[in-house]
Amino acid sequence: MDEWFEKQRGELLQIIKKFTPEDGTHDTQVPGLRLIRASRLSEPVYSVFEPSLCIVAQGSKMVMLGQEVYQYDPSSYLTASVQLPITGQVMEASRETPYLSLQILFDMNQILDVIQVFGEAIRARNEASRGLKVNRMNDTLLDAVLRLVKLVETPQDIPVLAPYFIREIIYRVLQHENNASLKQFAVIGSHAQRIARVVEKLNRDFAQPLRVDELAAEAHMSASSLHDYFKGVTGMSPIQFQKHIRLQEARRLLFSGSINAAEAAFQVGYESPSHFSREYARMFGQPPVRDIGRLRGSLVNEMTVSEEINEG
Repeated sequence: MDEWFEKQRGELLQIIKKFTPEDGTHDTQVPGLRLIRASRLSEPVYSVFEPSLCIVAQGSKMVMLGQEVYQYDPSSYLTASVQLPITGQVMEASRETPYLSLQILFDMNQILDVIQVFGEAIRARNEASRGLKVNRMNDTLLDAVLRLVKLVETPQDIPVLAPYFIREIIYRVLQHENNASLKQFAVIGSHAQRIARVVEKLNRDFAQPLRVDELAAEAHMSASSLHDYFKGVTGMSPIQFQKHIRLQEARRLLFSGSINAAEAAFQVGYESPSHFSREYARMFGQPPVRDIGRLRGSLVNEMTVSEEINEG
């Protein structure tokens, strides 16, 4: 990395550090901008990624989509084009050198607007490639992101300047030749956009029985085409995708402590608690009760360590 790049990254790092006084995800007054801090390596965190741009200022992170692994650090950035069930894990962090990153949530209408304005220069082809990409960071994108993040220090400028900076960031991302997928998801009528609608439906109606023929009809595709394009975007079949969403939601419900395993199974769409328990253990490594007990124990340990650090 050249000297100018490191200077820009250093500025970004200091702002994130300033506005993340403790570990966790911190929303900002800039619409769609989140700042993240972690002072230790994390266990795998299961969540649904929103369409967004993710940039690391310090440390590194690994994201798994199905069986695929994506790792990014200050030399790269990650884009998510649709809602995807992922497993994330901070791979490089410590109390002295915490993991510091940011996430900018995308509005597909904003992307479509940029595509329409700049025309053929960033026009997408009618394809449906993977909805998650890692690309090499470049100077122009980092500069645009830094200007947006600096707005957290001058909130009075946000209403006027943030829309312009976000527009530029989208343009810089779309310029990258490997980000054809992001363009495709914003183009009305494209294969990718039709798959995005199916993904949205599965995220919304995950507890309902999966009917591939109905999904295919809504996407104006044959069942086999839907399967192929869906797997091309998500790395999973529709059934596998639904399973990931169901089990992640069940885990969230169980961790909240409001229901038991059988109730969670029924709420997310399983008819058999024993089938649910087997699939849960296959995904998370342990049956529901043991897994949730372990998670709560880890949380108590983290809180104890945090208190000791603060007291020290």
